[in-house]
Amino acid sequence: MSEPRRRVYGSDHDDPHPYAHPGHDYRELVGGPLDGLLLDVTGWSTEELAEGAALITEIGQFGPGGRALYGPRPGNPLLWDWEGDSP
Repeated sequence: MSEPRRRVYGSDHDDPHPYAHPGHDYRELVGGPLDGLLLDVTGWSTEELAEGAALITEIGQFGPGGRALYGPRPGNPLLWDWEGDSP
């Protein structure tokens, strides 16, 4: 049985290919408004990966234009945990 296709952060609802692509590097977002999405980190530096990301979302605490903060989980950097929301 094949692994289910996972939706990627930033893909539009009408994107014909909103899923993970072979050859790309991803981190799974855990918790918060973007829970379960994959973040494409292809080409990110080691420093950028260690910092995490502030991802624009309309469904966070601050509504449209707000950001959801995600960072690497200690012991499992392939999972990025939600750290809160920011305006």
